[in-house]
Amino acid sequence: MSDVFVSYARSTEPQAMKIAAALRAKGYSVWRDDEIPAHRAYADVIEERLKSSKAVVVIWSTDAAKSQWVRSEANAARAAGTLVQISVDGTLPPMPFDQVECAELKGWNGDAEASGWRKLADSVAALVGPISVEQGEGHSRRRGNSICVLPFVNMSGEAEQEYFSDGISEDITTDLSKVSALSVTARNTAFMFKGQAVDVCDIAKKLGVSHVLEGSVRKSGGRVRINAQLIDGRTGDHLWAERYDRELDDIFTIQDEISHSIVDALKLKLLPEERKAIQQRGTENVDAYNLYLKARQHWISGVYGDIGKDQAIVRLCRQAVALDPNYAQAWALMALAQAELRFWHGIVTENALPAAEHALSLNRDIPEALCVKARYLEDEGQEDAANREIDAALQLDPESWEVNREAARLLFRGGRYREAIPFFEKAAHLMTGDFHSLAMLMTCYKPMADKSLLRKTAERLVQRTEAAIAKDPANMAALPPLATGLATLGQEERACDAINRASLLDPENVSTLYNLACTLNCQIEDRDAALDMLERFFERLTSTTILKHIQADPDMDSLRDHPRFKAALASAKARLAKKL
Repeated sequence: MSDVFVSYARSTEPQAMKIAAALRAKGYSVWRDDEIPAHRAYADVIEERLKSSKAVVVIWSTDAAKSQWVRSEANAARAAGTLVQISVDGTLPPMPFDQVECAELKGWNGDAEASGWRKLADSVAALVGPISVEQGEGHSRRRGNSICVLPFVNMSGEAEQEYFSDGISEDITTDLSKVSALSVTARNTAFMFKGQAVDVCDIAKKLGVSHVLEGSVRKSGGRVRINAQLIDGRTGDHLWAERYDRELDDIFTIQDEISHSIVDALKLKLLPEERKAIQQRGTENVDAYNLYLKARQHWISGVYGDIGKDQAIVRLCRQAVALDPNYAQAWALMALAQAELRFWHGIVTENALPAAEHALSLNRDIPEALCVKARYLEDEGQEDAANREIDAALQLDPESWEVNREAARLLFRGGRYREAIPFFEKAAHLMTGDFHSLAMLMTCYKPMADKSLLRKTAERLVQRTEAAIAKDPANMAALPPLATGLATLGQEERACDAINRASLLDPENVSTLYNLACTLNCQIEDRDAALDMLERFFERLTSTTILKHIQADPDMDSLRDHPRFKAALASAKARLAKKL
């Protein structure tokens, strides 16, 4: 077990990684929650690690002080006498933790002589005790076996084949996560290095892992070539390398061989249930698998709110399940896209529930299907039942982007903004291209009147939306949140330019109209222009879910009593009631 447990909010992960790396350099074994195996329940692992760690370093920040998870972990450590506190942004520990000494590490650059770091290091040393020579020899021996699977490079010469190399990387990560003797870096952390020229030893040191797997994929016609190398993160030596040049039909066999070769190279012992779990692919049909990977890529990287994206996913998944009716993951992904079409785009003839139920009949452990059930229950007014489905989904996979996003949206529509914050924050962390969760975070922070946090979130929002537009100039969904972020940062001229571009290029899109109205009302403070947008929005509204969102949205509070707003809302409600 670990010497040190590190507790932190997602927004301070860079600082947490730096602190963890510095503690490992001193010879301690350090654990963060990016190391939870895929087959273990989140709550069980957290409790186990908290109890077994000799020191619990709680990194306080504005977000951490509001996080129920950080508070809970700090409380457990305080009761056990293992609590070590630091602040990375000047935030004081909340009650009752303000009675315990807290080191200050704001702006820390790794200086071992900084007073705050010395205070932290001394406290950890006092709790952990002396470090053996064997512990201090290197991070790979301190932590046992741990690995980061870097995104495999697409060598096909066609950008559209990226979905396949990404899918292979994710599947190998998932397979290795099923090995209890191996700690595996989370997919979202590994994919931060995608497309970068990296030094494997630097990555190993930064992430605190003993080994790194890297590789490439070339897919052409009915053949696939995969190169893979397992590298010692301390020395840079290749422990194992292999080249597979086979028929595409052998892809599952190749993945199994890679996973088992890594296990053998690291001299790990697989439990019988782990060996069986690695071999479970969801499908044995290569064509169905290929269609699913394409649909998954659309889901992850497509434009949020784009009806065409969701329709394409449904078509691809229908083809996949036609080839393999028992492909649970494809049924679940189809259900997610169908739910978007029904609840967000207002296509009431689209019914996602049968696909979700069928996915669960094939595999009870698919959390995304539970999210779809939750949306139907909420739509029927059964909020408590919907929350139970989301709680069950979180137990199955607390690292799922879909689950965290749905949990956040459900809480938001219930007016529970503060409770929604950690889930929006985690969703934004799990998917680096997710700017919508950041936009929702800004809406949640406004009622709290925390200008500093609002500004930091706006900076992140602008960075992500600008990156999305640079990658795809046709990504109109990024313009409204870009305008919101710019206006919040006081760049009103640029914000108005983004509003004008969105109005010209996507004038009929209901999401565009609504989000622009929010920016005009709250940031630009042009009420008449906001009402003009809202009247056009209400005329086009087809979704009752969006209607619930509006009724909960604090961005609309200053307009709710305005005659124009009340008239437009009443008209939309009457029209939607007739439609149902």
